Formats: sequence, C-alpha cells, structure tokens
Amino acid sequence: MKTTKYLRIFALCAVLLAFARPGQAQIFPHSYINIDWQVNVPLGDSFADKASGWGMNFEGGYRITPAVAVGPFISFHTNLQNFDRQTLQLSNGSALTTSQKHASFQLPFGVTGRYSWFNESIFQPYAGLKLGACYSQLSSYYYVIKQYDNTWGFYLSPEIGLSIFPNPNYRFGLHLALYYSYATNSGSVLTYKTDNLNNFGLRVGISF
Repeated sequence: MKTTKYLRIFALCAVLLAFARPGQAQIFPHSYINIDWQVNVPLGDSFADKASGWGMNFEGGYRITPAVAVGPFISFHTNLQNFDRQTLQLSNGSALTTSQKHASFQLPFGVTGRYSWFNESIFQPYAGLKLGACYSQLSSYYYVIKQYDNTWGFYLSPEIGLSIFPNPNYRFGLHLALYYSYATNSGSVLTYKTDNLNNFGLRVGISF
C-alpha cells in the first residue's frame, strides 16, 4: 500500500538524521523519537487471526518534566488468514464457493504519553498510553476479486517498554515494548463480521 511506502521512507530519513549529527548528545533536546518494527497478535473473534510482523510504529514526545513526555504517534499493521475452499450463503440469497485470504490492515494515529524512570541511566523503563483514531480496512481476496470494508474507530493502547542507551553521553539506542491495543472499529465482508479490534504485540526498534 502507498501508506506503507511513505512510512518506510520516513523511517529511513529519521535514521539518516540520527547518524548525520553524531557530535550531539541528543538530536532534539528534551524529546525522544522511537522507530519500531512490530509483531502484532489479534485477540478474540478476529477477521484475520494470524500473528504477523508486517508492521511499524513511529512516535515522538516532548518532555514536560524529566519523567513525563507527550507527543504524536502513527503505526500500521497487516494481519492475514487463509480459508480453505468453502460455500458461503450470501445475504442476497446466492451462494459463493471459493477459497479466500483475509487481510486486516490497521492504521492508528493520535497522541501518546509516557512516564519514565532512571532517565540518566543506561536502562530507562517506562509506562505509556496511546489515544487516537484508527482506520482499518478488512479485505477478502478470492479469484481475482477483492471485497473490502473501510472502517473508523476510537483507539486506546497501553504499553510498557524499555529504552537502552549504551553510551550515556549520546542518546541513541535500542527500544523494546510490549503493548495491548483496542479499537472500536466494526465492519463486515461477505458473511464475516467483526466488532472491535483487540491485539497485543511486541515492538523492537531504535530510540534517540
């Protein structure tokens, strides 16, 4: 998707910026930026229930105090599920016999906040919360046809994480996080329906 292409270009530019100014202890004073690859696992009655690593997370924040930071975030993820050949009874009275591949694409964005500890040490744990909107496209692929439903909902995601800075004098290191996410999106494709999107997952990336 074009969205994925643009976000990957943004990630590359951010990484190049981090390496372009090695003489500074922090690229943006009193702030942080995380760029992560993520593994997402759907929970409950999901339209596409297979865990996948087809996603990324981008976020940044300004430190209101040494421990508290707020800022924007955006992430994306795609989960897939294959269905063997079966016959579906459609609402118009007809029937469809086919195999399918379901795809659930999620694009949440909004505001993130966090509280961190030990901000002058190598290991800096934190607890955070993301709030915002979530765009989701639920798609079914069969033969050369794509049936889909575009949905919008409210998004909430608590997380716990750890930033690791091997050199305390230069803020560039590793970021790890565990998260749960909930979105109010509801949609239907063919005979399949979903109400709310529940996920948990892991993020691994860089922090500066």
